[in-house]
Amino acid sequence: MIEVIEASGSLGDFIRFPLRLYAGDPHFVPQLTRDMRVHFSGGNPFVRHARVRYFVALKDGKTAGRIASIINPLHNKVHHDKTGFFGFFDAVEDTGVARALFERAAAHLREEGMTLMRGPMNFSTNEECGFLLEGFEEPPMLMMPYNRPYYNRLARDCGMEKAKDLYAYIYRVRDHLPEKVLRVAAIAEKRGISVRPFQMKRFDEEMMIFKDVYNSAWENNWGFIPMTDDEIRYSGGRLKQIIVPELTFVAEEDGCPIGFLGLVPDFNKVLIRMKGSLNPVSIVKALYYSRRITDLRLMLLGIKKEFRNKAVDALLLREGYYAVRRGGYHRIEFSWILEDNFAIQNIIEMIGGELYKQYRIYEKPV
Repeated sequence: MIEVIEASGSLGDFIRFPLRLYAGDPHFVPQLTRDMRVHFSGGNPFVRHARVRYFVALKDGKTAGRIASIINPLHNKVHHDKTGFFGFFDAVEDTGVARALFERAAAHLREEGMTLMRGPMNFSTNEECGFLLEGFEEPPMLMMPYNRPYYNRLARDCGMEKAKDLYAYIYRVRDHLPEKVLRVAAIAEKRGISVRPFQMKRFDEEMMIFKDVYNSAWENNWGFIPMTDDEIRYSGGRLKQIIVPELTFVAEEDGCPIGFLGLVPDFNKVLIRMKGSLNPVSIVKALYYSRRITDLRLMLLGIKKEFRNKAVDALLLREGYYAVRRGGYHRIEFSWILEDNFAIQNIIEMIGGELYKQYRIYEKPV
């Protein structure tokens, strides 16, 4: 017997279920339970302006899956549609359980007037999204999703169809950049464009610059939702402890920010050993392994739309590359990238990046 109930209170079972489901999986990276409690609460500004409900599936009285239904009024205002979302989906390999979860989420969206369900989004395109489709050979990097391969089959068996694929590229740091990148970067400098590192002493101001560049650079992208001031402060607070200012750059023209590049150490190498808990032992592990991170994730390479095709991207990549070499890092993941963003794909492939993971977002009329 399968029953879907709404999670309530501290969402303890909703939060802990993945820890049980993925027990023993060497590639699963559990988030800190303490952080998840905040993320699902009013402490997260997204939850305050969106309408989110959390559901748990029980099979023969035991938890067998979970899902969140998400209505983001800002998305529907920007895109002029009635799309709702599902997120934080996890389930045992059972089509009946998956169908019950998807149908319960869809029912909530339908009750609220939505006509389409899309996901997974945790909670939006500004965070983790998509089911991993290809690239199960190694753990995900920071703030990228991971799931069992059968999730995609469950989605298809429950009537979901592809909405969009997302790509992740891996770049193994080489001894030099292609001459073309250096030549184009020099052109940007001759035009008066400069690059400076992120200033931690002005953290809040710098995060607002990030938001301004991000909202301009991604404005016309599929699924884009602008970040609010509260959301950028919240995200900044979550990342502040792991941001390396020497790996984060702002491009400027006449002192005005026009571009942003953000490389973040892959802190998943630490989280995977903390096993979701914050205690004296896990803290010692965090301190030990944080000094041994050799991978980075390029979370943002954005240029305001009016400054594209002015070689700003090459200048940012050059300065980022120099910083990576100085820091002794070995690999960079470029993620995520829309399957039809050929301009960015071409740049990554030109410097030697290789496609190594693929994610899929699904959708279904409700």
